[in-house]
Amino acid sequence: MPLMRGRKSGWRGVLAGVGLMLLLTFIGGFGVVWMTLPPAHETLVLPGLSAPVTIRFDLDGVPHIRAAADRDAAVALGYVHARDRMFQMELMRRVASGRLSEIVGVATLPLDRSMRTLGLARLAQADYAALPHETKEILEAYARGVNAWIGARGRFAALESVALGAPEPWQPVDSLLWAKTMGLWLSQNYRTELSRLALSGTVPQPLIDELWRGDPPDRHAAMMPDPALAAAARLATTLPHFPDAYTQPASASNEWAVDGAHSASGAPLLAGDPHLAFGFPGLWYLVRMDTPTGTLAGATGPGVPFLVIGHNGHIAWTFTTTGADVQDVFIEPPEAAAGFTVRQEVLRVRGQAPETLTIRESRHGPIISDLNPASGRILAVAMANLQPQDTAAAGLHALNRARSVAEAGIAASSISAPVQNLLVADRSHIGRFVTGRIPIRRAGDGSVPVPGDGSYDWVGWATGDALPHVTDPPGGRLVNANERIAPPDFPVFLGRDWFGDWRARRINALLDAAPRHQAADFVRMQMDTHSTFAAQVLPTLRAVPIAPGVARQAQALLRTWSGDMRREDPQPLIFNLWVAQFDQDVLQRAGIGPGHGGPVPDFVGFLLSPQGAHWCGGDCTPMLAQALETAVARNTARFGADPAQWRWGEAHQAIFAHPLLRAVPVIGPLTTLSIPSPGDDSTLNRGGTNAAMDSVHGASFRAVFDLSDLDAALFMIAPGQSGHLLRWHARDLLRRWRDGDTITLGREPASVTATIELVP
Repeated sequence: MPLMRGRKSGWRGVLAGVGLMLLLTFIGGFGVVWMTLPPAHETLVLPGLSAPVTIRFDLDGVPHIRAAADRDAAVALGYVHARDRMFQMELMRRVASGRLSEIVGVATLPLDRSMRTLGLARLAQADYAALPHETKEILEAYARGVNAWIGARGRFAALESVALGAPEPWQPVDSLLWAKTMGLWLSQNYRTELSRLALSGTVPQPLIDELWRGDPPDRHAAMMPDPALAAAARLATTLPHFPDAYTQPASASNEWAVDGAHSASGAPLLAGDPHLAFGFPGLWYLVRMDTPTGTLAGATGPGVPFLVIGHNGHIAWTFTTTGADVQDVFIEPPEAAAGFTVRQEVLRVRGQAPETLTIRESRHGPIISDLNPASGRILAVAMANLQPQDTAAAGLHALNRARSVAEAGIAASSISAPVQNLLVADRSHIGRFVTGRIPIRRAGDGSVPVPGDGSYDWVGWATGDALPHVTDPPGGRLVNANERIAPPDFPVFLGRDWFGDWRARRINALLDAAPRHQAADFVRMQMDTHSTFAAQVLPTLRAVPIAPGVARQAQALLRTWSGDMRREDPQPLIFNLWVAQFDQDVLQRAGIGPGHGGPVPDFVGFLLSPQGAHWCGGDCTPMLAQALETAVARNTARFGADPAQWRWGEAHQAIFAHPLLRAVPVIGPLTTLSIPSPGDDSTLNRGGTNAAMDSVHGASFRAVFDLSDLDAALFMIAPGQSGHLLRWHARDLLRRWRDGDTITLGREPASVTATIELVP
C-alpha cells in the first residue's frame, strides 16, 4: 500500500507539473496576445507635430482625426494604419519589393522573382526623388506616424510579427508601392498577349481572335506560329495571376452619378464600389480627417497617406478600371542581348541559403522569359506603370485637395498610373476623366507580342485631355462598369480587348426606372442581384432538350427564373455550374487549356449567338445538354440529388482569408471568414467566383454621396476595420456588408469607444 500511495502521489505530482506548465503556457500566450492589442486610451508624445492631434474611434472602429495641419493628420493616419493594419502594410511592401520569402520561405520564391524582375521597388526610389516637396512632406509625416507605432511596439506591432519578427522602419518611398502594385494587377494585357502567343500554331487564328470579345485585330500585328515562341509564352501559366494570393482581378468596379436635375435633393448623387480581391483584413480602411484646410472622409489604403475614394467636403469621387492596354510584350532579336542592362539581386529565403537572381532589361523593359526559359526566345515586357516619372502620389494628393470637378480633372492628368475612370461630383457638376498614361504605338494594336526591332515601339504618351473625358452630359448621368469608354474611332487608340457591358446595362435600366433618385436608391442598386447576362442566355438554355433525370429537373427550375442571383435560391447555382461547364467543354474541344480564355459571360454570350455556333460544330445544343448533365453529376455528391434543395449561398460563400496564414494547419480556419452571399460575376452586387463557386472578389467597399450633404455620405467595408485576428473589429462589419447596411462618418462620432492623443 505505501508503494501504491507513493506511485499515486508521484503521478499526481507529474500531472500537477504538466498542468502548471500548460497554465503558464496559456498565461504566457495570453500575455503575448494582449501585448499586441492596442489600448483603448493612450497618449503619445511625437516630436515634430505642430499641435496636439485628437483621434476618436467610433462604434465601428473608424478613427475620426482632428489635427491643426495636414502634416499632423498624416502622422495620425500613419499611426492608426500601423495600429490596426501593420502586418498588412508589411506584406504589401514585401510583396511589391520581392522580399516575401524572407519571412515565408521557399513557397513564395516565384512571386519574389517576378516582382524583382519587374523592379517596382527600385523604380519607386527614383519616382520618390522627383515628387513635389509638399507631397514628400505628407509621405514623410505618414512614415513618422507608422514608425511611432513600430518604435513603441517592436515585435508586438502586429500579432503575426510575434513569430515573424518586428517590422522594419517604414520609409516614405514604401507608400509608393501600393499604387505600383495596383498599376500592375489592374492592367493585365501582357498576360492576354502571352496567352494568344501560347495558342498560336495549335489553335486556328480566327478562334484565337474570338476568345476575347474585342475589336477586330490589326493584321499588321499578326502573331507568328512559331513553336519556340509558343513554348516561351507558356510562362503565362507560371506568372502570378488572380486568384493567387497577393493579386487582383483585371476587371473591377461600378460607378455612376446623376446631376441635380435627377436627384431628390437637387444636388448630384454619386455611387462607387470598387471590385477587388476579398481578404482578411480587407483592402480598405475607413477614416475621417478634419483639419483647418478641410475634411477627408472615406476609404484609405493602409500604407498610403492619401484618401483613395471618398469626399473632401467639396467633391466626391470614385474609380473603375478602364481595361485600356498599357502593356506590350516584345520579342527581342538574339543579337540585342549584348546591349541589355544586367543586374544581380540577392533573394534571402527563410530556412535556406540566399538565391542570386540575374535580371536583364532591354530598352523595352524587363526580360520576363528569364523567369521560365522554356526556349531560346527572349520576351521583354513594357508597362506604363514601370516607366520613369510616375507621379501617381502627387496626383492623388492633388485630387484630395481639389474643390471642383474641373480641379479634379486637372489632378487626374497627374495620376500617371493606373489607368482608371475617375468619376467626380461637386455641388453643381458631374464629370468623368481617365487617369494614367496610354502608350502611343508606332504600329500594331498591342494585342499580341511583337518584334522588338523598333517597328512597334512606343513613341509617346496620351494623357489628360487627350483621353476620354466628359462633364455634365446632356442626359444628366455618367455610368461605367468596366465596359469600353470610347468608340472605336476615338483619336487615341486605347486597346483592342474590352469587357462586356452587362452591369452597365443594369445600372442604366435602374436609373431609367425613376425620374429622380436619392441616396437610399443608390444603396439598393449596389445590392442588386439581377443578371442581364443570365436574362440574355436563359431562353437558349431553357430550349435545350435534356433527357429525363436529375439534369432535366435542374433545367426545369430555370423555366420561370428571372435571373436574380439570390443566395436562398437553387437557380443561380444551377445556372453558374452549367455555364462554367459549357465554357470549359468548348475551350477543351478547341484545344485551349485552363488560364487561356477570356471573361466567361462575354465568351459564352458570344457562343450562344448565331456568330459563335461554329465553336460547337455549328450547333451548341448537344454540348449544352452534355454540359448540364456533367455539371449536375459532378455536384450531386456535394449538394444532394434534388436540385430543388440546392442553395446558391451554400456554394457561393464570400471568402475573406488571410493571404499568408490561410494555408497553415489549425491556424488557417481561424484566419478565414466566410458568409453565404448573393450575386455573381455579372451582377451589380458582384461576387466573382473561383472554380469551387466561392465568391472571391467584389465590392468590399461601397460608398454613396449626396452632394447636398457630404457629412451624410454612406459607407461600408468588409470584413472590418482591424487587421488583428482576435479583435472584434476585424470581422464585425461582415454581415452588415452582406446585407446592405451602411455607416456614416459625420463631424462627430455618435459614440466614442477608444481615444488617442498625440502631443508634440
